[in-house]
Amino acid sequence: MTSGGSTPVAVTIAGSDSGGGAGLQGDLKTFAALGVFGASVVTALTAQNTVGVRAIHLVPADFITAQMDAVFSDLTVGAVKIGMLASAAAIEAVAGGLARWHQARVVLDPVMVASSGDRLLDPAAIDVLKRVLVPRVAVLTPNLPEAAALLGLPVAQTLEEMRAQAEALIGLGAPAVILKGGHASGDDSVDLLIAEGRIVALSLPRVNARNTHGTGCAFAAAVAAGFAKGEDLETAARAAKLYVHRAITAADSLAFGSGSGPIHHFHAVWPKA
Repeated sequence: MTSGGSTPVAVTIAGSDSGGGAGLQGDLKTFAALGVFGASVVTALTAQNTVGVRAIHLVPADFITAQMDAVFSDLTVGAVKIGMLASAAAIEAVAGGLARWHQARVVLDPVMVASSGDRLLDPAAIDVLKRVLVPRVAVLTPNLPEAAALLGLPVAQTLEEMRAQAEALIGLGAPAVILKGGHASGDDSVDLLIAEGRIVALSLPRVNARNTHGTGCAFAAAVAAGFAKGEDLETAARAAKLYVHRAITAADSLAFGSGSGPIHHFHAVWPKA
């Protein structure tokens, strides 16, 4: 396998967002913003914009496999970020590819519903996701509704409930969990990182922004970028939290679309508005 010299490489395995703010496109922007070369494996095509998802076209499982084999056979991949996997067949294909190419630094963002409210994962595939993929990854990064759906529980309302659900997700076989608190209330946005028996609260002031599309994708991609650069989980998670915080803070300087627009992935490099 070859790579681009010392440039770290990360791969996103995710659905395409034709609006450019989340999914595959958002992941690649995050990788680029953080100095990581990004490659991709497309799992689904979506016809969507800032208002919502109009249609979804699933990529056949054998073509997902072909993409993984092409990318991993040629590039020296430092980390993998997994997003939208809309079917059980796609989940099985991705799990098989990770095993075949011995990928361990994997971030799984269990995307089930778009920020617009549109469902992106077949409910029947949730059990397959938990059984086949969750135990294979390095860290699971659900938001509060996703964690509740994985566990069949109501959405956590307090830090104590968040902690209990994060620990329950560890019980599913994930070695580490970052439970994102962006859907909670309060002056601070608190994420809980649980790994190796330790609990770390990642807290920053909550940002009141109109444009928040792609926050979850960007966070998971930023953690993967940290992995690709050789960072440990806590370091990568703290850097990802700060990156997304700044991207949300700068987001309303952008004016794309008539709905909830994207966060500002390139806030550190584009000229200030």
